[in-house]
Amino acid sequence: MSQMEFAAGKILASSEGGVGRVVFNQPEKRNAMSVDMWTGLSEALDLFAEDASVRCVVLQGAGDKAFVSGADISQFEKVRNNADAQKEYDKLTSAGRRKLSTYEKPVIAQIRGFCMGGGLGIAMSTDIRIASEDSQFAIPAAKLSIAYGFDMVRALVDLVGPAHAHMILMTGERFDASEAERIGLVNRVVPVDQLDATVAKLTATLASNAPLSLRTNKMTVKAACADRSDRDMAKLQAAMAACFDSNDYREGRRAFMEKRKPAFTGS
Repeated sequence: MSQMEFAAGKILASSEGGVGRVVFNQPEKRNAMSVDMWTGLSEALDLFAEDASVRCVVLQGAGDKAFVSGADISQFEKVRNNADAQKEYDKLTSAGRRKLSTYEKPVIAQIRGFCMGGGLGIAMSTDIRIASEDSQFAIPAAKLSIAYGFDMVRALVDLVGPAHAHMILMTGERFDASEAERIGLVNRVVPVDQLDATVAKLTATLASNAPLSLRTNKMTVKAACADRSDRDMAKLQAAMAACFDSNDYREGRRAFMEKRKPAFTGS
């Protein structure tokens, strides 16, 4: 698949070897997210959702300075200047946020440089976060007199617990990759020169695994973190049954007995 552009080129999408890749492409603003970029992210994710050859998706920032440094503050005076404007901003960006948080395929955040505010919210909405040693993190809400939405704060608490969440939100201070790994905000920290190779090895593994298993296990983890009343147990049971009734399960058994790698098709 050739590279495609969304949001006037500020969102780039491509795929290779079963891996879809989305690049936040506004390096002159450290990849800060504009409203249009949220729409572009949603469109790029739709593209990969419809492509059966794409088994997982990587999100990364353009350049070496930032994953996503947060929302594009230059738009705040126009689109987020009071509570009513914030509600409208939420409507404009909700499609991309919802698409990412409910995405069925595995999503990996490849983090280098600044991962701040809404950028950290994006990273927390992914399933696996791999960061380079020079990455920096923060949620500077207290320094702007704003409050983050419930979903983002809940994701933070789910990952690091309430004590670390209070420290991050109340101080608004930056912390480094080693601290992010220590508190459970990222899965792994690697040297800068090993970031690409580490993510490539991970995505190769995911791309070779059974798509139905990946989707169902992701669904189950999300359900385990949700309120009991929000769990669709019938949907979970149906997804689990589909795994056991699948051609891929038969292929997995045969491959095990024949001592070879399975060739999964997602059916």
